[in-house]
Amino acid sequence: MSASGQRTYSGRVSLLNNLDIWVLLGLWLLAIPVGGYAFIHALMQRADAFTAVDKLTKPAWLGITGASALVLVVFHGPRSSGTLFWIAALVAVLIYIVDVKPAVTGVQGGGQRW
Repeated sequence: MSASGQRTYSGRVSLLNNLDIWVLLGLWLLAIPVGGYAFIHALMQRADAFTAVDKLTKPAWLGITGASALVLVVFHGPRSSGTLFWIAALVAVLIYIVDVKPAVTGVQGGGQRW
């Protein structure tokens, strides 16, 4: 206890107090190039490949990934008031990468060959 009767904490507690900020900052910094990659990938695909695999159209995915990449750049890091927006944009980009990209690539004959 300090002289005023209040507890003082060590530096380790202070570090853990800011851990969420560091984790969100790392996610945000990684999300920006991922968003750009998703937009460029969608831009380079054939339009008929999206409808062939029962996904949204190419313009729809270009809009989703492009707007998401823009949101990731505009809303700065974990301490901005738009943290919820860039996390939602990251989720949209990851849906494209995990669900749409493999299907579109596979229908065009670009899948992995073993």
